[in-house]
Order: sequence, then C-alpha cells, then structure tokens
Amino acid sequence: MRKNGILHRLRKGEPVMLACPTPYPSPKLIEMIGLIGFDGVWIDMEHQDYDYDQLFAMGLACRASGMDPLVRMRKGPYWSYFRCLEAGANGIMVPHVCSAEEARGVVRNSRFHPLGQRGMDGVEVASNYGMEAMPEYMASANEETLVSIQIEDKEGVEAIDEILAVEGLDGVMVGPGDLTQSYGIPTQGGHPLIVQAVDRVAEACRRHGKWWGIPVASPEAAKPYYDKGARFFVCGAAIIILQRGFQQIWKEFTETFRS
Repeated sequence: MRKNGILHRLRKGEPVMLACPTPYPSPKLIEMIGLIGFDGVWIDMEHQDYDYDQLFAMGLACRASGMDPLVRMRKGPYWSYFRCLEAGANGIMVPHVCSAEEARGVVRNSRFHPLGQRGMDGVEVASNYGMEAMPEYMASANEETLVSIQIEDKEGVEAIDEILAVEGLDGVMVGPGDLTQSYGIPTQGGHPLIVQAVDRVAEACRRHGKWWGIPVASPEAAKPYYDKGARFFVCGAAIIILQRGFQQIWKEFTETFRS
C-alpha cells in the first residue's frame, strides 16, 4: 500500500497543510493543488454531492501529483466508513463524533483485524487492485490509513478524554462553525466558550499523544493554534478563492469602464 505522507508528517510532529477543492470535483484542480506543493486535499463528501466515481478520479489526481486525499465522509452505515478508502482515499474524517462509543465504531469499521472489523475486499486501488497479498495489505492498511474524527459538538468536547483513549484513532479535527452552534452562539468563533472548548481539546490531545487540527483562513490565524499543538490545517476552499478573484476582477473593470 502507498505510504501516507500526511500521517508520516503528523507522526514526526510536522505541520500539514491541506487545500479544499469544494465544491469542484475536478481532477485537474486536484492535480494543480498537488503540483503547487500541498500535502493533500480535504475532500468534503458530507456537504457536497460527490459520488464515488468522482472521488476515485480525485484520488487518482492526488496520486499523480504526489499528495494524499483525506475525505470527510458521510456518517452512515458500516460500509460508508470504508467505501471512501476503497475509492482511493488513504484517510477519513468522520463528522460529529460525540462519544467514545461512536469513536470505537469508527475504528471498528475503518481498521482491519486486530484493530477492527473493516469489510474485506482486497481488490481496490490501495491493494494494487488485488496484486498485494491480503495479509500484507491488511497490515499495511492499518499502518498507513489515517482514521480521524471531528469534534464539533459540545458533547464531543465534554467526552474528549474518553474519545481519545480509543485505540486506533489517529487524531481529531475541531469544527469551529458547528461548535459555535452547539454552544448556542452561532458564528461567534472568538467567544470565550469556544476558545475554552478548543483549549480543552488541545490539552486532551497533548495528554493522549494525538494530533489535532482546525480550518484556518491565514498563517496568522493558524499560529496561535500551532503554538497550542495543532499540526493539521485546512487552508482554504476553492469557492472562496474564486469568489475573491472574480470580485476583484469585477471591481477593477467596473471602476475602469463604468465609473
């Protein structure tokens, strides 16, 4: 199985920078992101209508440009946990995990024996389409698959120590937007309650030896989290970049020709 560059960087304590192609499932866009130098892409299947064929094409573009696809999956039946992996992702992020019981279910459905009971197929891209012997593939998949969850609910923050104690879980991503809603203060990311919640997750990750991350808008926004131990950053979404670019072009042309 292909080595997971994101996971290896995290294990060495190095920062990881991901771009988000939302909402465009274009392999060309993905390949360009990889050629720029990003460590990987955060493919959001929770909020976007991507199908598994599109996910496979995006994963192929990642492999062609030397980076890793991490998929925020749709939380659902047991097969939804490993279908993303079979379609070419080498990591998943499961949204809205609120308890240790849920975290154990994530590991059970995403890891092979002895860590879990992931459905066995063995002919997907990660096993070189069946050309890697199943025992070796299962062992390498357990080693090279990044299994992470999102903490974006008050209940998840309150259960963070129990969640992080689950064997087979690599780390967590804080979801600040949904977290503000869960605390009854929608969009107020700088509110003391949210700052305290993020600090609680950061400290728990330090105690348990787990990595954590958060979406950020700039290096300046990321630095305080880095200082608190965050090593995983989602650095921007394609739709925001396009909006800002076209808005600037529109402004420049209208000021020139319509003022």
